[in-house]
Amino acid sequence: MVGRIEDDPVVKVEDLSVRFGDFTAVDGVSFEVYRGEIFGFLGPNGAGKTTTIRTITTIQKPSGGKVLIDGHDISDDFIEARKRIGIAQQHISLDVELTVRQNLIHHAMLHKIPKKDMERIIKEKSELLELGDYMDRKAEKLSGGWKRKASIVCAILHEPTVLFLDEPTAGLDTHSRHLLWDLIRNLNASGTTIFLTTHYIEEAESLCDRVAIIDHGRLLKTGSPEELEQEIGPVTVEDAETGNCVQFPDMDAANDYAASLGGRYHTIRRTTLEYVFLAHTGY
Repeated sequence: MVGRIEDDPVVKVEDLSVRFGDFTAVDGVSFEVYRGEIFGFLGPNGAGKTTTIRTITTIQKPSGGKVLIDGHDISDDFIEARKRIGIAQQHISLDVELTVRQNLIHHAMLHKIPKKDMERIIKEKSELLELGDYMDRKAEKLSGGWKRKASIVCAILHEPTVLFLDEPTAGLDTHSRHLLWDLIRNLNASGTTIFLTTHYIEEAESLCDRVAIIDHGRLLKTGSPEELEQEIGPVTVEDAETGNCVQFPDMDAANDYAASLGGRYHTIRRTTLEYVFLAHTGY
């Protein structure tokens, strides 16, 4: 990993709101994504993750607030902001009647990559995600995991400053999910800042330098998984009978609480991002 540069935000979101009639999907959200990091948007389905990412990437118009992409306002400097964005949406947008190679050529043309550079760039990016053996297969013949990889290659052909991945492993089996995690890490190690949305807590904890927890359109907490875990207490006692989880600053306090349970079955363990999520969302 190249490492994040905390005084150099690639994405800066200030008081962003998105409304559809009387319904507020995104409610005054503010955060920054630092250059070189993997930033995760963690929240349940319907929390506002996809609406936020669609707005930041200029697909959806904001109702209020401000978004800067590498210093360029998405409203006032749309073209320059858009040049710096790559996006692989939750619903894969490949043309299933075309081969992987044809899909990549089409996206290269959309990004106005010079014809003299197109073959080289497609080869480099497809090899990065190990697509070589699949280039001449029709997209409709690919598994969900390979379709996802192909859509990510389409999104990075123009070497974006920041790559947005909306629920990148949704619907994939465990093996495919872990393979894609490795590829995301490799992309980040090659210098790409990555913003991903997910409802998989394990995914956010495994991949992300920092996460933002969002629910009902509001940002609840932002920080590294370790910071968020320490904030609520690094030791958790889970009451097996009631399901209640309580966090404590150290083992002594956790043991004292466990002793007060009167012999009920319980578990004492390290606080994880899952417990952080439960503590802030109530799910």
